[in-house]
Amino acid sequence: MSWLMGDPILGTTTVSSILCGVLLVILLGLIFKILDKLWWTPTRIQKLMASQGIKGPSYRLINGNTKEINNMKTQAMSRPTNLSHDIVSAVHPHIHSWTNIYGKNYLQWHGSQAQLVITEPELCREILNDKDRAYVKMEPIPFIKKLFGEGLGTRTKSDEKWAQLRKISSHAFLGESLKNNIPTIIASVETMLERWKDHEGKEIEVCEEFRLLTSEVISRTAFGSSYLEGQDIFEMLMKFFFLISKNLFKIGLPSIISKLYKTKDEIEIEKLDQGIRNSIMKIIKEREAKAMRIGEEDNFGDDFLGLLLKAHHDANVDQRITIDELIDECKTFYFAGQDTTASFLNWTILLLAIHTDWQEQARREVLQIFGKQNRPNHDGISKLKTMSMIINESLRLYPPIVTISGRTVSREVRVGKLCIDRAANLELLIKPLSLHHDPEFWGQDVHLFKPERFSEGVVKATKNNPAAFLPFGMGPRMCVGFNFATTEAKVVLSMILQRYSFNLSPTYVHSPYEALTLCPQHGVQVMLHSL
Repeated sequence: MSWLMGDPILGTTTVSSILCGVLLVILLGLIFKILDKLWWTPTRIQKLMASQGIKGPSYRLINGNTKEINNMKTQAMSRPTNLSHDIVSAVHPHIHSWTNIYGKNYLQWHGSQAQLVITEPELCREILNDKDRAYVKMEPIPFIKKLFGEGLGTRTKSDEKWAQLRKISSHAFLGESLKNNIPTIIASVETMLERWKDHEGKEIEVCEEFRLLTSEVISRTAFGSSYLEGQDIFEMLMKFFFLISKNLFKIGLPSIISKLYKTKDEIEIEKLDQGIRNSIMKIIKEREAKAMRIGEEDNFGDDFLGLLLKAHHDANVDQRITIDELIDECKTFYFAGQDTTASFLNWTILLLAIHTDWQEQARREVLQIFGKQNRPNHDGISKLKTMSMIINESLRLYPPIVTISGRTVSREVRVGKLCIDRAANLELLIKPLSLHHDPEFWGQDVHLFKPERFSEGVVKATKNNPAAFLPFGMGPRMCVGFNFATTEAKVVLSMILQRYSFNLSPTYVHSPYEALTLCPQHGVQVMLHSL
């Protein structure tokens, strides 16, 4: 009967053999995938791009060029630069070096991810305008995704929901809404200048001052609350920002491993993310409760938060945004409205402290339009021609955003003379800082502070290459807050110039570096003099 029952020893051996075979197939498949991702695909992409004239530093197993880039950045940050506006070699030493060796467009590697760095305006314009909808945003790295979620700036698809969120943001930060926000901006600046009275005739470090100011402005204009009410959010965002900056250029662990093992920074980031979410939820609940108290359950206010809440409670389910989308938009604008504007103000004050002749020209214009005592107003702000030229030149030399988030292609496309295959999963990186410092488009005086180059507008300044000037991007995904940021800056600078003159402190150390924005590593110190 053994032939009916089966031989237990033979059966066990057979099962073990099958299991071993299955495990071997799985192991071989895994090895094949790893080799394909880490070696065969990068090698194929490198050859494909080289055949089209695109070269770059050699791909290195696992790390790509990441270690090399980080070492170059660390070395650049460790040595203060001369007080010069020629900063590309300090902020992007790898791009400065590799564009000189390989040309304006070259291939580099973030781990096994191929990145095509593009510094030709025509190609940048084609990609950013995206008339044929062939270029899509790449999924951001996990740390950035954690900070902004599916916010307007990181949302990969330009779909109907993206268009809806874009429309809400435009309504909140443009047109009549922008005009109505000017008194709020003025009140916040007056609070800052009251603190400055303690520094008259002394040194003042402006970075922290502008951080507090822009935090106050975005809290009051977008969310209807004071800085104190949003203080916890901003403090958590600053910690979040520090941790992201620390890990921005590191290679992350594979997703399977990262789910099982989290670094100390990842654990802290998750805590901060939950804390920010809880704080925003509290503000949301308070706004909803207020609407119920006054008996207008569908009226949440006409500021940014109010418009988001209206969309969240929309009777049309198809038009409704989720609570997660609402929170992600709040996180995006809390951060972007504070950090980018603060960065831009820091560098503008630095430039005016160095170039006091232009500071005096700007002051004369402000006093001519507003006088010494009158507050800025919407009509007067639009007449600040010298101020506009100074702001544009500041944004050119020290753009807050020095890397425009990566794009990839949704199908095979031709960019200029290049043919890019979707299967290559090539990340297209646009670097405004390099474009802004290219003598081909700006002349041999490219590294000099010359606001007069913008006297006839951007097109003339760039020699008919407007894509050479990208402080806020270009095309349908151009920063929705750029008018708000420049208006805020004009109000801030006008009110400072009405009251103070300033020059650079001898303690200032020039060391710009890239975090999420362009930052002064050691702050910006100026000597403040009351007028």
